[in-house]
Amino acid sequence: MADHTKKRDYSLLGESGRTAVDTGLAAAEWYHTEVPRKEMKALMQRSDAPAVRDTIIWLGAMIVLAGLGVYFWGSWLCVPFLLAYGVLYGSASDSRWHECGHGTAFKTRWMNGAVYQIASFMIMRNPVTWRWSHTRHHTDTVIVGRDREIAVMRPPDLLRLILNFFGVLDVWHAMVDMLRNAFGVISAEEKTFIPEMEQPRAILVARIWLAIYVVTIAAAIAMGTILPLVLIGLPRLYGAWHHVLTGLLQHGGLADNVIDHRLNSRTVHMNPVSRFIYWNMNYHVEHHMFPMVPYHALPRLHAMIKHDLPTANPSIWSGYREMLPAFLRQLRNEDYFLKRELPATARPYREEFHAELAPAAQ
Repeated sequence: MADHTKKRDYSLLGESGRTAVDTGLAAAEWYHTEVPRKEMKALMQRSDAPAVRDTIIWLGAMIVLAGLGVYFWGSWLCVPFLLAYGVLYGSASDSRWHECGHGTAFKTRWMNGAVYQIASFMIMRNPVTWRWSHTRHHTDTVIVGRDREIAVMRPPDLLRLILNFFGVLDVWHAMVDMLRNAFGVISAEEKTFIPEMEQPRAILVARIWLAIYVVTIAAAIAMGTILPLVLIGLPRLYGAWHHVLTGLLQHGGLADNVIDHRLNSRTVHMNPVSRFIYWNMNYHVEHHMFPMVPYHALPRLHAMIKHDLPTANPSIWSGYREMLPAFLRQLRNEDYFLKRELPATARPYREEFHAELAPAAQ
């Protein structure tokens, strides 16, 4: 039987991106659940208190764990403290970068900006580049050739997924991008979503970061120990596993090239520790439908609109039980995707843009 699958081109300069523009998939009008205006206004109310509390806990815990790691350095007793520090550095920074990039975590603008810069450095994402990249991600969520932040392409590269649990490929690409930007080069793909007036700022940030890493490496050489790098830089590798574990669940195995977030995003109930690290981004359908609702209000939003959403996965393990088999099937048929069932109370999916994929869905 002939294989009529049309290969996806994930380049932002390729055929799939041009097709998305030509067919109206790019910058399309997305489906969203109806929420009364008064209730939505209350949900969107910003407050400094939750984020200040969580940031004190986050950075305070990092200081304590780093201190204990340094104190016990040279013995195995340092390992648990540095591993925990790594998760707060290499994973919790992902959600802080994300929420503060939206400007919703804090009410006070400079607080969002300060935490955004700190978290961006930890997660190794240029705060200028990724602010505009993430804007595109929300405008064209999992639209092939438009969304730069698709974590799992089809067919899935399973080796890449495994390596990223240790941050290997992400850090490699981040270092290459930082060096390229530091030498004043903005790539052709970056130019498709970073406004020209913002590009010099991306270059300046890269140069500042490069200077910080050079100083850290010099300190390690002068001290004759890798401890400075264990505290700055390397945690992005050994602490990455949690943000990858949770991040893959956002869109993994679900539909692409659709304009209904219920089809391409997944909400998963998680334990309180993971929710703190992840800053409630486990409510991912809700976040994509209403990205200006602060992280601390997402549980309330979920309770309000769950009648119109697919049933949330009850745990991380439940999400992986359905996602991993989907990845394996996509190795043989990249058009396959999981179609989440809606409750009887929900409005039907908006499916006009993926009729060609319907036979592969299940």
